[in-house]
Amino acid sequence: MTELPMTVPAADLPARVTIYEVGARDGLQNESTIVPVEVKVEFVQRLLAAGLSPVEATSFVHPRWVPQLADAGDVMTALGDAGRDLPVLVPNERGLDRALELGLRHIAIFGSATETFAQKNLNRSLDEQFAMFEPVVTRARDAGMDVRAYVSMCFGDPWEGAVPIDQVVSVGRRLFDLGASQLSLGDTIGVGTAGHVTALLDAFSQAGLGIEHLAMHFHDTYGQALANTYAALQAGVTTYDASAGGLGGCPYAKSATGNLATEDLVWMLDGLGIEHGVDLRSVAETSRWMAGHLGRPSPSAVVRALTT
Repeated sequence: MTELPMTVPAADLPARVTIYEVGARDGLQNESTIVPVEVKVEFVQRLLAAGLSPVEATSFVHPRWVPQLADAGDVMTALGDAGRDLPVLVPNERGLDRALELGLRHIAIFGSATETFAQKNLNRSLDEQFAMFEPVVTRARDAGMDVRAYVSMCFGDPWEGAVPIDQVVSVGRRLFDLGASQLSLGDTIGVGTAGHVTALLDAFSQAGLGIEHLAMHFHDTYGQALANTYAALQAGVTTYDASAGGLGGCPYAKSATGNLATEDLVWMLDGLGIEHGVDLRSVAETSRWMAGHLGRPSPSAVVRALTT
C-alpha cells in the first residue's frame, strides 16, 4: 500500500501553509482519561520532532473547568527552554500571570461569536468578553508577547443555530483590534460547508481584515473539514489548526466532536503539492502512540490507514 498520495498541484493555491498543532491542548482537554505530565511532555516533543510548529502546549484554565489541564504549569516547566516558545491558551488575567511567571512568549485568548456560548464558556455576555480580554492583550503585548485570538462558533451554535456572518465579522474584528496578531476562525461544532467558508472569508476581507491575518479551525463532525479547508485554500488562507490523530472537542459544547486530524490535512496538502514541513509517518506514529495511552483507536482515517 502506498504511503504518500500522488502529487497533482492545483492552480492558484498557496505554495506553503502553516499547520498550527492543537492536539496537546484542544485535543486532550475533553478526554476523561487523565494523561500524566510525562506523557503530555513527550507528546509535545514528538509533535515538534515531526516538524510541527507551532504546537499549542496547554491552557492555564482553572482546573475545576478542565481537569485534564490542571497540570499546565508542570507541563510547561518540564518542557524547559523549548516550552517558552510554545503558545498556551489563557482565559483571563490570572492565566496570563501564570504564563508571565514562566517566561512564556506566546498566548492565545478564546472568544465567542455568540451570546449563549460566551455565557457558558466565559461566564460573560458577548459584549462583556471584550472588557475581560482587553487587559489581557494589553499586558501581554506590553510584555513583548505575541497574542492569537480564537473566535468560536463562527459557523453555527448548538443553542442558537446558524450564526449571522456579519456578527462573526464584528466579533472577530473587535478581538483583532484589541491587539491580536492572528485571528483563528472556529467551526466549533463542525456544521460549516465550503460555500459558507468562502462567504465568511469574503466578508472579513470586505471588513478590512486581510487573509494574511486569518487562520481556520475546522471540526470534522459532519465530515466537512477537508472540503472546508480546500475552500479556505482557494481564498488564500495559509494557517490551519489541526490536532494529531483528530483528537479533541469542546467541554462546553458536546456536539463539538473531533478536530481536523493533522494527518488527514497533511495527506491532502501532499497531494496538492503544498509545502508544510511535517513528516506524515512521524505524526501518524505519534497519534497511534497517544491513542494507546487513551485506550482507544485514533479517529483519523489516515492514521488508521498508515498504522494498521
